[in-house]
Amino acid sequence: MRVVQFEIPGEGRRVGVIDGDSVRDVTSARPELTHVYGVFRAAQAADRSFDEFLAEVAGSESVATIPYKSLLESFPGGDRPFLHPPLDHADPHFVLIAGTGLTHTGSMQSRDEMHTSDQEEAAKPKTDSAKMFDMGLEGGKPPSGKRGAAPEWFYKGSGTNLRGHRWPLEKPAFALDGGEEPELVGCYIIDDAGTPRRLGFALGNEWSDHATEKINYLYLAPSKLRTCAVGPELITDFDFSRLSLRCTVGRNGETIYDSGELFSGEEFMCHSLANCEDHHFKYPQHRQPGDVHLHYFGTSKLSHTSRDWKYQPGDEITVTAENFGAPLVNKVQAGDPILADPVTVKPA
Repeated sequence: MRVVQFEIPGEGRRVGVIDGDSVRDVTSARPELTHVYGVFRAAQAADRSFDEFLAEVAGSESVATIPYKSLLESFPGGDRPFLHPPLDHADPHFVLIAGTGLTHTGSMQSRDEMHTSDQEEAAKPKTDSAKMFDMGLEGGKPPSGKRGAAPEWFYKGSGTNLRGHRWPLEKPAFALDGGEEPELVGCYIIDDAGTPRRLGFALGNEWSDHATEKINYLYLAPSKLRTCAVGPELITDFDFSRLSLRCTVGRNGETIYDSGELFSGEEFMCHSLANCEDHHFKYPQHRQPGDVHLHYFGTSKLSHTSRDWKYQPGDEITVTAENFGAPLVNKVQAGDPILADPVTVKPA
């Protein structure tokens, strides 16, 4: 099932299920179901699976429809219906956005290229990134019921950093650059018993600052504290084994970057999905009932190590995936210039 969240200006939030070229407006039949989160809660209360419950409501004869193309072409802030991220929470502080790095075959090479030259690579021992990647190769896919090697983990922020399809991605005034990261995103809600429930997967652009990270790999954590995009769709039946992706960047009508074909899913990762999920949700604070988790699973290629340009406001980033719904499109936007100035803390 392909699920979206959208908004009709003046009428509020809606949940939709894609049916061909149309979106079936679930909220038109059940006005209380304004968020995917609410659909999950209703399904739990009815002791039904998320898919079964949503399919039943979406199949109602009283459901209205809206052209999907019109939603994909609309921007937030106008007078036309537009898309939200496919999973969020009414209170953004109940959303935790995180990710797992050094999971893909090409990711270690991209990371190493940031921190070593060809001469250094030949003369020096393995970097910490290479060592961690090797740990994944050796123990990242443990047998069922066993805990494997821990992958790299990073924090992106709360729901205040979450953006949807055609929402702008800010390049903060203090940032040295922007950096696209086309990835799969796991979408989870913690149920009342504290058990993580996976609703499905979505496309994501884990927007970072690789120029800052390149200074020193210990700057990876602050380089991740940026807005990020998820969407446009929640795919509930993807098996996470294999997916072909592509990322392009457009500027003034011309393509200035094309990643070529990228692959994601367990076939191309040194960690299994179960191992990544275990090492995220093993922490009790990540299993608080009612919380939403959006988790990026890494990518195999970045543009940063191969380009001689920096991101500018207006650059358009498109992430596409074969047989995985509509592309995710976002434009780069300059952040608030006041963030270039030091922050002064005042006494209470």
